[in-house]
Amino acid sequence: MKRFLIVILTVMLVVFLFNSCAKKVKTVPETTKVEQVDETAPKVEKPKLTEEEIFLQKSLDEINKEGNLKKINFDFDKYTIREDMKGVLHKNADWLLKHSSVVFSIAGHCDERGTVEYNMALGEKRADAAMKYLLDLGIPANRMKIVSFGKNNPLVKGVDEKTHFMNRRDEFIIVKK
Repeated sequence: MKRFLIVILTVMLVVFLFNSCAKKVKTVPETTKVEQVDETAPKVEKPKLTEEEIFLQKSLDEINKEGNLKKINFDFDKYTIREDMKGVLHKNADWLLKHSSVVFSIAGHCDERGTVEYNMALGEKRADAAMKYLLDLGIPANRMKIVSFGKNNPLVKGVDEKTHFMNRRDEFIIVKK
């Protein structure tokens, strides 16, 4: 009988221990529902940059790649501005007047015909002719520099008239903004 009592007490002790270790579930009292108010924060718009501010953020390479200043072409062995190129110079002048801080160079180029010395002089005369035309359109001289590459920097390779015409040119390169 002693054994029987010990077994019963042991079983009761085990049951008591399991019940006391069991997780207790807490009941949460019911609360009243809170109405959600949709308050969206006012959107802060980024300030819009002016065209001048956007321009100033760009690098010289980016500005030159945009092609705002177009090149002009010349007739064979000539440095006078062609009639069909005057409109290009007017558009270039409009852009330059709008961006008054820009300093640029005018690079005179020639096709492959002629001596190096002759083409260097002709390239300089072509750049100078464009500079004088832009001066007449109101671009100050202190914003322009001229340089001649002669036949040393062809735009395209070839020996036909179309190739030669493309190489007889003035290019406008922004060097400072």
